[in-house]
Amino acid sequence: MEPHIGEVQYFKVMSGTLKAGDELVNADRGSKERLAQLYVSSGANRQSVTELQAGDIGCTVKLKDVHTGNTLNGKDCDNRFSFIKFPPAKYTRAIRPVNVSDTEKMVAAINRMAEEDPTWVLEQSKELRQILVHSQGEFHLRTLKWRLENLDKIPVEFYEQRIPYRETITKAAIGEYRHKKQSGGAGQFGEVHLIIEPYTEGMPAPTVYKFNGQEYRINVKATQEVDLEWGGKLVFINSIVGGSIDARFMPAILKGIMQCMERGPLTGSYARDVRVIVFDGKMHPVDSNEMAFMLAGRNAFSLAFKQAGPKILEPIYDVNVNVPADGMGDVMSDLQGRRGMIMGMESGKNFETLKAKVPLKELSNFSTALSSLTGGRAGFSMTFSSYELVPTDVQEKLIKEHEAEETED
Repeated sequence: MEPHIGEVQYFKVMSGTLKAGDELVNADRGSKERLAQLYVSSGANRQSVTELQAGDIGCTVKLKDVHTGNTLNGKDCDNRFSFIKFPPAKYTRAIRPVNVSDTEKMVAAINRMAEEDPTWVLEQSKELRQILVHSQGEFHLRTLKWRLENLDKIPVEFYEQRIPYRETITKAAIGEYRHKKQSGGAGQFGEVHLIIEPYTEGMPAPTVYKFNGQEYRINVKATQEVDLEWGGKLVFINSIVGGSIDARFMPAILKGIMQCMERGPLTGSYARDVRVIVFDGKMHPVDSNEMAFMLAGRNAFSLAFKQAGPKILEPIYDVNVNVPADGMGDVMSDLQGRRGMIMGMESGKNFETLKAKVPLKELSNFSTALSSLTGGRAGFSMTFSSYELVPTDVQEKLIKEHEAEETED
């Protein structure tokens, strides 16, 4: 993107001769494009030419619907080159404009720059309530910041991304809640009794539970499995006997439980892998409605969750580091200091490959540290592996941080 000109598209002629004014077909998008002008670029200077031969690299302007990686063909050609495979992101930071009113302008500018360099990936995270920029490293992000501030005149700042933790439970627990509201006329009334327990794929249907010396026998009437969009499952079982709660109120109870699953009690993170059995409750012939049972279900679930050994899960990543042999010891020590688990090593011609599993929380500055440890001679890749329980001391710290944030809000 250049001032007064707009988008400048660079390309390579793969075969034949390309002439100014030729009409080509975009093999990826099906649209037609006319290359009215052809240029050869040398730094900031462009020289107009009438044609380009196979192997030449040129540029043009004012194409309608062409994006990085597209193939343009002449009339009698039907070629389509494989899309360029860009390296996955290695360095992520949250970004915000200094002036909140510039947010929309900043997002548009980054999306435009991502057309030029697809290794900048913008993500507007609803879960983390942050705008994230994924990149190849610290210098890569500094380049983006310079362009935003000097070319688009948008002052911005980077800060630490939040971690997408999850919450789950480790034992069965029972909860009950009565929602009652009377303020003249029809009121609200709903009472829900439920049991929750950890869910694992293929576990047997519930039969009997014992809490505080009392036995609860379960008669499964209906089961609903919910595949959660953030991973894991919620299994919801209707075990009402004797009509203490009408079946028509079950969706409202499930809705209230889902509201709790979307904001766990420990850190406000998504909860996962829970089985819920609604086994008893009460209705009122006039005052019971969906709102009352939604609130009763939500509060009964929240009370039970806190008694069910709640735990925080953190995202673990598979990290592969290609490092010179003389830097292996330093890199291994660094990973272990990040709570990393070394999974193995492979020897290559000039490099060693170190494989490890590392919590995402500990990888925020690994790109910079790796460059410093190896003089810029090492590289790495990282892919999501699984969610695992955090250590007890880390969980206590996260809970305190969340409580402090809630107090500030």
